[in-house]
Amino acid sequence: MAGIKDSLREFNKEKKFGRKGPLCVALVITQHAKSMGLPLNPDNLLTDAGGQVLGLGKASVQAVLKRHGIVRVLAAEGGRTSRGSIGNMREYVAFLNRLAAEGDVDLEVVEAFWIERVHEFFAGKPFKIRLDSSRSLRTLVRDVIAQAEERQRNSPGMQYAGAVLQHFVGAKLDCALGQGMFEHNSFSTSDAQSGRAGDFFIGDVAVHVTTAPGEAVVERCRDNINDGFRPIIVTTQRGLTAAEVLSENAGLGDRIDVFEVEQFVALNLYELGKFAADGRRIAVDDLVTRYNEIVDEFETDPSLKIEFRK
Repeated sequence: MAGIKDSLREFNKEKKFGRKGPLCVALVITQHAKSMGLPLNPDNLLTDAGGQVLGLGKASVQAVLKRHGIVRVLAAEGGRTSRGSIGNMREYVAFLNRLAAEGDVDLEVVEAFWIERVHEFFAGKPFKIRLDSSRSLRTLVRDVIAQAEERQRNSPGMQYAGAVLQHFVGAKLDCALGQGMFEHNSFSTSDAQSGRAGDFFIGDVAVHVTTAPGEAVVERCRDNINDGFRPIIVTTQRGLTAAEVLSENAGLGDRIDVFEVEQFVALNLYELGKFAADGRRIAVDDLVTRYNEIVDEFETDPSLKIEFRK
């Protein structure tokens, strides 16, 4: 099951199937696979005129959603009018056929995966920030994280705050240093599992970004030190004290730099904006633009994006 889910996640990320049109295609073609079996012939999944995907429409899509307790309408035409639907169908059929060639495919697992993506789509309103001259830049950062934490409370199991924090810091570093100085990864890519020295590795510095510092991140910092790297922990206001205490308890209090994310980002925005009002607005715009580019490239959940109200 894990193998199928991993393949689905990879396909979704590469082909960007998290939008409503492709989601409709995935749901309907999965139903065809259930009734016809795998492998599928994509030419048999076109209407007689050849201009639309067979069975793709609001009624069929909503019937699938209703079985899972979803009554909201995913797409008024069920993706039928999407110009890329036939291409999406062919790509998805090719993907399912590859899975089938490797072994049995549990289509209930496949369907459940796409239902999860539908839930994400409906929750997918971007976070919002507004640059208010009467408020500090630190509150701008705080507001984004607070929105992510609120959404996380309403969606148990989803780590919105951690993902926002990681990519916000990554975008800030890209704006400060220029793109291409280090690698980005999806939030779900664990440091320990991937063997990375930190969330970001720049020069001889390993940057660890976390909303809830624990002993595990301090131990990774110890490994960094033993390997000749300088570790940095970037965390929230609440996490700052915990990170400092844990570092002290581990005997590494003077070896690990711990930064609170609001200050870490806000000071850089002042510098990038050359301490001028117009410059700050441009700096924030650049930061949000880069953040959204990172989310587009490395995440499959569009609700992680930020809308900058100017």
